[in-house]
Amino acid sequence: MSESRPLRPKPRMSLARRMLIGAIAWSLVAVIGGIVAMTVSYRAQTISLLEQELDSVLITLPRALEVLPDGRVTDIEEKLPSDVRFDLPLSGRYWAIAAAQEDGTIRDDIRSQSLWDGPLPLAVGHAQAALANPGLTVYENARGPADERLRVAVRAITVPNRDSPILIMAAADREATDEGANQLRFLLLISMTFLAAGTLIALWVGLRLALLPFDRVQLHISQVREGTRAKLDGDYPVEVLPLTQELNKLLDNNRAIVERAQTHVGNLAHALKTPLAVLLNEATGSTPLDDVVRRQTESMRANVEHYLKRAQAAARAEALGVRTEIAPVVDGLVRLLNRLFNESGVTVSSTVAGNVFVRVEQQDLEEMLGNIMENACKWTKSRVEVSAEPGDNGHMLIHVDDNGEGLTPEEMTSAVKRGVRLDETAPGTGLGLSIVADIAEMNGGRLTLSDSPLGGLRATIALRRS
Repeated sequence: MSESRPLRPKPRMSLARRMLIGAIAWSLVAVIGGIVAMTVSYRAQTISLLEQELDSVLITLPRALEVLPDGRVTDIEEKLPSDVRFDLPLSGRYWAIAAAQEDGTIRDDIRSQSLWDGPLPLAVGHAQAALANPGLTVYENARGPADERLRVAVRAITVPNRDSPILIMAAADREATDEGANQLRFLLLISMTFLAAGTLIALWVGLRLALLPFDRVQLHISQVREGTRAKLDGDYPVEVLPLTQELNKLLDNNRAIVERAQTHVGNLAHALKTPLAVLLNEATGSTPLDDVVRRQTESMRANVEHYLKRAQAAARAEALGVRTEIAPVVDGLVRLLNRLFNESGVTVSSTVAGNVFVRVEQQDLEEMLGNIMENACKWTKSRVEVSAEPGDNGHMLIHVDDNGEGLTPEEMTSAVKRGVRLDETAPGTGLGLSIVADIAEMNGGRLTLSDSPLGGLRATIALRRS
């Protein structure tokens, strides 16, 4: 069964994206609402002007009527509306004088020449609405004799010598009005779309510029973590400055905690080493009890040393902004070990390039490399070589190779376990490689053992590159 990994929280949408989505939504509402409102207002105004024109025709028509004694209606030609469009067939301007029949139909007694012989653009329902409200003008949309869209105005009036009112009607083509509204809608759509797009682009640019200081803060925090910067120092805007000040206080507090922890660990080391030294001095006899006391005291001192070093390494590993160059540490150890093992015929060399940094305290790097290189000098035949190369996931690999006998795979696995000594005749406690592994792990790295190209053992420390 595979090991389950903790689920990472789903990243939230960025502030810039939220604001941009909100602005887009508001722009859509504003554009659509503005277009609808202005188009409706424009259409209402043009329809109102058209209806005023129709009203003027309805005012003129009653003056042009003459009712005969038998109730028939005739017109006085010179008093009819004088607009030439009423004389042109199917011109889009019409008037008529009609009456409701007993069978519910509408019959026009007099009509404009423009109606020609087409149907009267007056629906029965429209006429009945006018008859129900004599003197009031009723407006309606209808289709004309040429199937054009009309605005129709009808009014019922009473005349002498007739028991029932008559209907006067005027109609005008509204296609020009509708076309104007459509053109206005199109122009508004284009102009407001460009306006909204320009506003959104300006908003996006403004947001990016406004959030640039946070990108700088993120970069500086990354540099603090990698050790290339001690604190967040920069020319930050007033809105960002309190955040950087609090982060700097947090960094200072973190360093103070690490320093206190290192001090406490050092004090504890001195407090324990003195009683252990007294016990060893007292157990100088050759009795079995002295033997037991010496062995147990040595074991206690080794364990105390191991856990003190581990605690110190853990405290240093928690510190932010640490970085150490590899080459100076390796070069110093190479010079020291060449002097110590000169009589043994061992040559220690390094090919580590300069200006390569790892995210670890110098003391920890010296502790790890010192243990590994010293072990290599003890078990090599004649050569120990130190090299470094980039690894995966931003790590730096530091190799220590020797041309000794090497280890079997089983021995490689056992060698990094605490207290394991592959050669019981050699002095020591068997804690060296386990301490190296612990320190490497605490600093986000690892220790691995493998066969060396020189024929012996290769010890590799992988540490995060800075």
